[in-house]
Amino acid sequence: TTGMKIIDISLPLSKKTIVYPGDLKISIKKHKGKTSTHSEITFGSHTGTHLDAPSHVFKNAPGVDKIDLKKMIGNCRVLDMTHVKESIRIVDFRKEKIKKGERILVKTNNSFKGFKKFRNNYIYLDGDAAEYLAKRKISLFGIDYLTVKQKGSSDTRAHDVLLKNKIVIVESIDLSKVKPGKYTFVGLPLKFTGLDGSPIRAVLIKK
Repeated sequence: TTGMKIIDISLPLSKKTIVYPGDLKISIKKHKGKTSTHSEITFGSHTGTHLDAPSHVFKNAPGVDKIDLKKMIGNCRVLDMTHVKESIRIVDFRKEKIKKGERILVKTNNSFKGFKKFRNNYIYLDGDAAEYLAKRKISLFGIDYLTVKQKGSSDTRAHDVLLKNKIVIVESIDLSKVKPGKYTFVGLPLKFTGLDGSPIRAVLIKK
C-alpha cells in the first residue's frame, strides 16, 4: 500500500555480527554446485535480532514454534528511555500508562552506542521493572541490546518473570533511526520445533 513506511530494526547477519560472550559466532560456508550455490550456516539460536521462548530458561517449557503469532504482529509503542543511565526501572515505566496486551519496545542509549562490539555496561531491564511489566500483562517486550538482563547478575527476573508470564522477549533490536511513538510491529520466528530462541526479521510499520 502507498504511504506505508517500513523501518527495519533487525541487525545485519554476517561473520561480523556480535554475539553474547560465550555464544556461537556466525559461520557461513558457500558450496558451489554446477548450476547453483548453497550455503551452510552455523549460528546460535539467540543470534542477531531474536526472540526468547519460555524454554530458554524453563525445563519442558514451550519453544518458539508454540509462540502465539498474534503477539508478533500488531500495534506497539517505542518508549523513549534514552535518559536512563544504568537500568530501566519501575519509575521509568510509571509515566507511560502501560496497558494489558501492549507490545513495548524501549529505545535506550544502547542503540546510539551501536552493535559493532560487545559492551558490558549496556542499559538493561531491572528485575523489579520486569515484575511491574508482568503485572500489567503486556504481550511483548523488546530491548535494543543482546539481552534484557544485566551481565553476570544473579537477578535473572528480567528473563524469568517475563517468560513465565508468556511475555515474548525480543532482543537486539536497533532503534537508532526510530522516533519514540506508535507503530505496527512485525517479527516472526522460524518454526524450529521446541527451540529456546530464534532469529526474527523485525520491522516497524508507520502508516
